[in-house]
Amino acid sequence: MTEPIRVLLVDDQPLIRLGFAMVLDAEPDIAIVGEAGDGQDALAQSVRLQPDVVLMDVRMPRVDGIAATADILAALPDTRVLVLTTFDLDEYAFAALDAGASGFLLKDVDRHALVAAVRAVAGGDAVLSPRVTREVIARRTARAAPDATAREELARIATLTPREADVFRALARGLGNAEIAAELYLGETTVKTHVGRVLAKLGARDRIQAVIIAHRCGWGDDRPASEATHRGAR
Repeated sequence: MTEPIRVLLVDDQPLIRLGFAMVLDAEPDIAIVGEAGDGQDALAQSVRLQPDVVLMDVRMPRVDGIAATADILAALPDTRVLVLTTFDLDEYAFAALDAGASGFLLKDVDRHALVAAVRAVAGGDAVLSPRVTREVIARRTARAAPDATAREELARIATLTPREADVFRALARGLGNAEIAAELYLGETTVKTHVGRVLAKLGARDRIQAVIIAHRCGWGDDRPASEATHRGAR
C-alpha cells in the first residue's frame, strides 16, 4: 500500500488549521502529521516530522512564511511548500515563490481544489493559476539572466530529445500532466516520466523553474507542440 502524503499545517489562526485538517484528513491518501502557528515552529516541526508537503501561511508573527519556506527547503530539499494567501496576487506570495515554494492557494479554496493541489505538489507539480504564472514569468524574466546563465540553460535545453522538447514546450504553456497527455497522445504515466527527465536535464527544481527557463530562453511558445519547431532539441 502506498504511504499517505504527510502534511504539516502552518497558520497562526487555529480555526483555519482546523478547517484544512478536517478536509485533508478525510482523504485516505493524505495524513496531517502536525501543526504550527508561526514560521519558527514550522521549521522545528518540519525537521522533526519530515512532511512531504507544508501548507504555509505567509503573514505570521515571529517568523513569517517567506523566511520559513526558505529555511525549510534549505534543511529539507525534498519537502514541498504550498503557500496560503488571502489575495490572488499577494506580494508576500510572490516572495514565497522566490524562496522556493511550489505554488500558492487562496485561503477560500474549495475542498476539491485543496486536495488536488496537495496531491499535485506532492507529485512534483506546481500549483499556479495561468494568470499568476504569467505574472511570475513577467517579474522574473524582467530580471535578465546573465549571458553565461542563459548560455548554460540553452545548452541544457539542447540535450532534450524531440519528445522531451514537446513536453518542455507544453510545460512552458502551463499545462498539467493530463493536458499534456491529451495533447501529445501519451499516457499520464509516460508524461510524468518525461517531465521528470526534463526537470533533471534542465537542473530545475520544479515546474515553476522550468517555465521560467523556457520563457527566458525563448521557448515560451503559445502554440501546441505539434505546430512548433524543436529549437535545437534534436
